[in-house]
Amino acid sequence: MVDQPAGGIYPEYWEADVVLRDGGTAHVRPIHPSDAQAVQAFHTGQSQKSIYMRFFAFKASLSGKELRRFTEVDYRDRVALVITIGGEILGIGRYDRLDNPAEAEVAFNIADAHQGRGIGSILLEHLAAAARENGIRIFSAEVLPENRKMLMVFADAGYDVKRHYDDGVISLEFNIDPTDKSRTVMEAREHRAEARSIQELLAPSSVAVIGASRTWGAVGYQLLEHIIEGGFTGPVYAINPEAMELAGMLSFARLAEVPGPVRLAVIAVPVEEVPAVVRDCAAAGVKGIVVATAGYEDDGDRGLARQRELVRQSRANGMRVIGPASLGIVNTNPAVSLNASMAPDLARRGGLGLFSQSAAIGVALYAASSRRRLGISTFLSAGNRADVSGNDMMQYWEDDADTTAVGLYLESIGNPRKFSRLARRLARTKPVIVAKSDAMGLNLPPGHAVRTTLAPPEAVDAMMRQAGVIRVETMEQLMDVAQIVACQPLPQGPGVAVFSNSRALGKVVADSAAAHGLGVEGIVTDVDLDAGMSVALPALRRALQEALGRDDVHAVVVALLPARGLTVEKIAGALAECSEAAGKPVVAAFSGILDPSIYVEGMVGPGAGASTVPCYSNPGAAVSALAAVVRYARWRDRDQGLFVEPDGCDPDAARADLERLLHTVGGEQLVRLDSAAAAGLLARYGISVVPSERFDTAEEAVAAADRLGWPVVLKTTDPALRHRLDLGGVRLDIQDAGSLRRNVLQMRKKLERYGSPALEVQTMVPVGQACTFRAVEDPLLGPVISFGLAGDAVNLLEDWAHRVPPLSGTDLHDFVRAPRASRKLFGYQGLPAVDVAALEDLASRLTRLKDNHPEIALIEFNPVLAGPDGASILAADVRIANAAQRTDTARRAMRD
Repeated sequence: MVDQPAGGIYPEYWEADVVLRDGGTAHVRPIHPSDAQAVQAFHTGQSQKSIYMRFFAFKASLSGKELRRFTEVDYRDRVALVITIGGEILGIGRYDRLDNPAEAEVAFNIADAHQGRGIGSILLEHLAAAARENGIRIFSAEVLPENRKMLMVFADAGYDVKRHYDDGVISLEFNIDPTDKSRTVMEAREHRAEARSIQELLAPSSVAVIGASRTWGAVGYQLLEHIIEGGFTGPVYAINPEAMELAGMLSFARLAEVPGPVRLAVIAVPVEEVPAVVRDCAAAGVKGIVVATAGYEDDGDRGLARQRELVRQSRANGMRVIGPASLGIVNTNPAVSLNASMAPDLARRGGLGLFSQSAAIGVALYAASSRRRLGISTFLSAGNRADVSGNDMMQYWEDDADTTAVGLYLESIGNPRKFSRLARRLARTKPVIVAKSDAMGLNLPPGHAVRTTLAPPEAVDAMMRQAGVIRVETMEQLMDVAQIVACQPLPQGPGVAVFSNSRALGKVVADSAAAHGLGVEGIVTDVDLDAGMSVALPALRRALQEALGRDDVHAVVVALLPARGLTVEKIAGALAECSEAAGKPVVAAFSGILDPSIYVEGMVGPGAGASTVPCYSNPGAAVSALAAVVRYARWRDRDQGLFVEPDGCDPDAARADLERLLHTVGGEQLVRLDSAAAAGLLARYGISVVPSERFDTAEEAVAAADRLGWPVVLKTTDPALRHRLDLGGVRLDIQDAGSLRRNVLQMRKKLERYGSPALEVQTMVPVGQACTFRAVEDPLLGPVISFGLAGDAVNLLEDWAHRVPPLSGTDLHDFVRAPRASRKLFGYQGLPAVDVAALEDLASRLTRLKDNHPEIALIEFNPVLAGPDGASILAADVRIANAAQRTDTARRAMRD
């Protein structure tokens, strides 16, 4: 813990590890009075020009008064942040609030030796986040015209910057609330930096194995041997203080003795020796480390603390961490040829990128790809995923020309909002296949330290679907799909033709295809493969070419039983030729083959260098994989719509309302707003609730009805009864005072068995389909929006649709149509269709409200009556609390 300065409480949660433009890491934190000496050293190390640019005059050193002013801040009206590597300050950013409490003046100073690494942009993002938290909305600055680098920092930030030149100084002013443009700029910078950091790991110029061993079978022995035998193109160094020679080359006692620079260190030493090794790596300028060492997950809280310290120590010194308990990394590009893994041979080269977490899953995933002869571009086993994650790999794969499709096996997920954003972007150009543990997000595998979710399990799957991810259940299913997307063209539609040399088998495959939503455009079962190779293969080719030439056939499934005189390889070769010529996918299933030496599960072709086709031993697996690819292709070809905020939304006013309402809310207290406060907050986003009034006497009920307007509804306030007409909890269409008095008396008598709950009257709205909306703030996912048809559909059958904001127009369209009972919205059993556009508009407003304001812990609209001409909210439950930090904010930061 940091000692608290006199000026204010040190905001420790502002601290963050960040990735710089060149892929290195650094640490951002608030300044502290103890930094005075470091600030002086930073200042005196600057050039005269840099000092002049910052202070408009030259200062050889800072006075004691200046140092106190710069380092003693209150973290509210005066804030300063520093960015450090190895404890050395590389840059300082600060703001001072002006007379206008919503405006602050900002200034930055970046070390000469570290300019051009994106430090100014990162400090601006973090300073703006701190300022917004403290109620500041406008930044202003004064910059000399010749200070082009700082002018570019402001110009490139994505804000609407106003400039004014006066008396030799450029005055700048801009609103710091995040905009679509500023978010886009931040995400683009984040993408380039994180992709570069992974590039440094997967394509290092040199590698050292620390803990290299001469004991056959030891982890250090295998890692060194595999790197050398894999043909790594750069220098390899063995580090072992007890060996003079390893793997036929000179060994070094310490990393400091290595004659050349080391960019990647592979660590295989006992867990207690890792901290010292990491210090050596930092001193040697290593860019990244792969920690094969396990044991952190076996030591409970102490092991997790050690793991966090490993990450903190590494990031603070500019290094990324893969692991601990990592199986290793692989890059098959011939210019690299890196096999820094426990796999004995460098993988077959191909277009599939693979990511796994635990070493055991990594072994199985790597083995499955090898067994199926599926070539990979890169492979990374994250082990306990303490630092480098699947999100980092997606950033890298997006720009990697060697990767055409990606597969991830996830056991935990640290930043789902960022995952959703990155996966959606990556999936627009490359298929993203994800297999995940059923318990992912609900509990954690050993060694993983991330938040867990309280949202329904279906919410994570829904988040992946809306991001375009091909979601599979198992590792084998991941490989089933990967065989198609990594080596075949995407289908342009759902139409399939089925070929088989068995009528019964062809019918079974066709039925399976139809059950998976594919359109069966023809079944060819007169395929005679027993006529001999010279006759059968040309006939098969002609029939296949004819089918693939049809506009309504977008893919072909070939399901065959064993045939005399024809090998699987020869048939697969013919299928591959036809697929390539037509530009349409062909998948094959060879059933009934008993000889284990005949290869039918994977990429099959006639020989080395020849084309291959994805083959399966089970026709059902082939059809299921193809159907998943068809759904993905349909998603990719579809217009995803725009992320547009509805008219009439006022986030600033809502934010002011919440600040006022939260003024008396302490700690983790959850407060339910009264109807007036809830209605006022919802109105900021154009959401209105049908008014209602509680009463004690029948005469008060009549007076309330006069104010609200007749006819009215009488109902109980009990949440379990207020919508239950069958239990006497609601009475509709009451036209006058006499009828209302009688109904009040009768309802109270009816409800005595339930404890005589309170009653209220409400304006009568047109009858419609009862729906319900719910929005919650989840610890893992952030905002989650849910929709269903009120009643048994959600209460008994859990027929909910879930989405994670932001939602495009297409997402909103799909959202209200996702529940199985949504057919009732479009005319059901003679009832008129409801105004679905009104439901989409309400969903859009609720989504924006919840996404913009994490302080709103829960919103529930139940019921929402949807009719032919609109939708009316009859009851709203709004609860607020002091919000925890979300996992994806308007500032770049690495997550644990």
